Amino acid sequence: MSSWKPNGYTSAAPYLVVTDAKQTLKFLKAVFNAEELRCIARPGGGFVHAEARIDDTVVMFCDAADGWPAIESHVHIYVADVDACYHRALEAGAQTIQVPVRKDGLDKRGGVKDAGGTTWWIATQVG
Repeated sequence: MSSWKPNGYTSAAPYLVVTDAKQTLKFLKAVFNAEELRCIARPGGGFVHAEARIDDTVVMFCDAADGWPAIESHVHIYVADVDACYHRALEAGAQTIQVPVRKDGLDKRGGVKDAGGTTWWIATQVG
């Protein structure tokens, strides 16, 4: 480390408490081509803490535990091709929240919900 935070990390990162962190990591890799950074195993299974890089952002997450219930969260991510990303998410087991469409503004945006309870809003700027 060359400063007060790890190299390549942003100052703020989403932190997700999910029902199955291993499945979340698998989903992030399949859908967003995420790079696994750190995973600290929980005795008996799962993760006490995990990190994955999606493009320029580190997403942190862990398995729910006593006192740390899973929380349904929302994360917005810009991707190069929202339609292709949406289809990868469905292939990885996500539920459709919104098929990608362009409404108001410059983005074509869709939403999917993964098995861990996180809704991923994916968008590509198109205009």
